[in-house]
Amino acid sequence: MSLSTLKNRRERGFFDGQFLIAMPGMEDSNFFRTVIYICAHSEAGAMGFIINRPQNLTFTDVLLHLEMVNDQEPIVLPEHARDFPIQTGGPVESGRGFVLHSDDYISDSSIPISDDICLTATLDIVRAISKGGGPKRATMMLGYSSWGAGQLEMEVASNGWLTCAANEALIFDRNLDDKYERALAGMGITAAMLSAEAGHA
Repeated sequence: MSLSTLKNRRERGFFDGQFLIAMPGMEDSNFFRTVIYICAHSEAGAMGFIINRPQNLTFTDVLLHLEMVNDQEPIVLPEHARDFPIQTGGPVESGRGFVLHSDDYISDSSIPISDDICLTATLDIVRAISKGGGPKRATMMLGYSSWGAGQLEMEVASNGWLTCAANEALIFDRNLDDKYERALAGMGITAAMLSAEAGHA
């Protein structure tokens, strides 16, 4: 599923608003020990963002790359923007930025994901955050994760992923190191209880 499909979606699928938690047997290194928030699922496929994989970039790096600030001048950012999280959202369009955020910020290009969460992929939200505005809760993802028609259903059926309802607090939690374990704990299980052959919870 692509971003344009997300914008034009008409129905919500079974995995909409769910977390995918990679099983220990996950062979794709892009998704090993990942927690993914599924933003959209339909017969056309699925799209989501990894929420526990950091990027070796700062918000200042992003602003410099976008030429929103000048490295020849002192860069002064509001406090909440100084440590604004930049994460790896997935292997698709990995050079493109997407901001998942609370619905207290809405622009013409914002896409509602759930009752409380939106997605904005334009520069206006980056500019707003850099100036002390923007949403109360947000995280920037570089790239996204995508599945074709029927692909995610097949991966879940073949024991690639556990699924559970998404926890909004966990999506925006800036402590990424143990987010995988905490997502499992929300299901009442631990990584030690899982194996490549385990069934679905």
